[in-house]
Amino acid sequence: MRTLEAELEIQVRARGNEVKIVGAPERVQAARKVLEELYRLLRSGNAFDVRDIHHALRMVRQEPDLDLKNIYEGVLTATGSRRRVIAKNLSQRRYVELISTCDLVFAIGPAGTGKTYMAMAMAVAALNNKEVSRVILARPAVEAGESLGFLPGSLEEKVSPYLRPLYDALHDMMDFEKASRLITKGIIEVAPLAFMRGRTLNDAFVILDEGQNTTREQMKMFLTRLGNNCKAVVTGDVTQIDLPREKTSGLIDACRILKHVEGIGFMHFEDTDVVRHPLVQAIVQAYERETAAQRGILKLPGIDDDSQ
Repeated sequence: MRTLEAELEIQVRARGNEVKIVGAPERVQAARKVLEELYRLLRSGNAFDVRDIHHALRMVRQEPDLDLKNIYEGVLTATGSRRRVIAKNLSQRRYVELISTCDLVFAIGPAGTGKTYMAMAMAVAALNNKEVSRVILARPAVEAGESLGFLPGSLEEKVSPYLRPLYDALHDMMDFEKASRLITKGIIEVAPLAFMRGRTLNDAFVILDEGQNTTREQMKMFLTRLGNNCKAVVTGDVTQIDLPREKTSGLIDACRILKHVEGIGFMHFEDTDVVRHPLVQAIVQAYERETAAQRGILKLPGIDDDSQ
């Protein structure tokens, strides 16, 4: 109720099981809809925190006739995850639907929008539903602006730091022992992008994370690995490219070349879709304003501009 008061500039008072809302009619209606629908979802077994209330409120204000049940229920019920995985906003819901209908999806947007996490949940759900026989998670081994030098240990130990974000998301979907067992059996494979060369990926759900750090040649190599009954998701943030300046990002290049190809889906997340800590959204917006001011532009080149 405090969240609703702060967000909508209304007054909310509760006595027993009755709630009184005072304020502008359209804001009162938005608060009532959020309260009633979240209460209904809570009774059906869903769990929410303050961030979910913020997201629900934003969705209802964007689309007053929206049924929140369609957003939160029946999306990823087959993940078998340690925590309930649900779409947090309209963009994530559209993203899930796009992955369901397209064999290849590009997800572009800032950090914290759930690009990789939701793709991972869809992959685990597809594996549990026996829609695919394996899940392959790949990432380019590119350092984020600093040199780590020659790492000690075996090949697996050398590439493990680059793949840690994928392991983190995977372990959020299932317990550590089960994930380790599936990785040992090869049912789930986590590997650097370089390991994809020469392979044909059949009956698999493939996720390429940090796609903005692939070169044009690497992206083409990855996209031509897809085999029969293969679904692929490529995620990336084109504002965080760690390639040398003379290298073209394979993600930007692929979006420009393939944007009119039928059967390929493109999901563009905005900074308002960030679902991490509220500060992350503010940080992303501040950096975007600074970048726009320095470049004198309001959009990133190469994705929607045919002249690039």
